Amino acid sequence: MRPTTVTEPTPQAAPDDPETVIAAERARIDALDARIVALVRERMEVSETIQRVRIESGGRRVHLAREMEILDHYSGELGSAGRDLAMTLLRLCRGH
Repeated sequence: MRPTTVTEPTPQAAPDDPETVIAAERARIDALDARIVALVRERMEVSETIQRVRIESGGRRVHLAREMEILDHYSGELGSAGRDLAMTLLRLCRGH
């Protein structure tokens, strides 16, 4: 029979301790922000492909009707700040 070792419990902050909650939620925000940045980069790559193919087939780099659909979608989902967010995304994805 092996001897049992007793370990002292480690003190933990109460789950509803404001500092604990804030730290945990900030960590979640940081993780979400990392995912958002990765998704924006992916969106930029997809947009670049679409623009390249459109130009190679004789079209224009920017499709204004499609951009209006995107602006309407974001503003419908998130209000006027959503429209601002969509404008920022469109600027990022238009290329140079």
